[in-house]
Amino acid sequence: MPKASEIKKNAAIEHNGKVLFVKEINKLTPSGRAGASLYRMRCYDVATGLKVDESFKADEMISLADVRRHDVMFSYVDGDEYVFMNNEDYTPYNFNKEAIAEELQFITEETQGVQVVTVDDAPVAIELPATVELVIEETDPSIKGASASARTKPAVMTTGLTVQVPEYIASGEKVKVSTSEVKFQGRADSK
Repeated sequence: MPKASEIKKNAAIEHNGKVLFVKEINKLTPSGRAGASLYRMRCYDVATGLKVDESFKADEMISLADVRRHDVMFSYVDGDEYVFMNNEDYTPYNFNKEAIAEELQFITEETQGVQVVTVDDAPVAIELPATVELVIEETDPSIKGASASARTKPAVMTTGLTVQVPEYIASGEKVKVSTSEVKFQGRADSK
């Protein structure tokens, strides 16, 4: 069993008889002499989908829930539901648009490496690959010879995500974007 200080985002934990999925972690360090660090975790109850805030001392032991990851592809949209299909057995996993709004900014029909995280066979989250390839829908015109400067400009991707790109990048180009830092990583390899 790991300590609270070792728990990472997107972990599934068991606490007070519930399975919780960790979406956000904030470390609080009290200013008092004997104060131990606290970890405040914003979680979602897997059974009900409700938000739950829990606080743990840094050295408090936490038990992890049984988590599985499945390689999936984005399949289709049904109202407010986004459906992802398991690559191996074609099991559909439905997510409400609100629950995965952040992740949707990185997902297109061509996105590879997406995984659905399940706890007790219930889908709880989507994990993105480290980088994704997105097409720039709109940006200022490219500037010839600007490759030597480090200046950037905003570019809106086809998914609605806005990323700072170098001045020499033009609309319609496919670029690599880091999903953790939301940063331009370079041009995508053209095939």
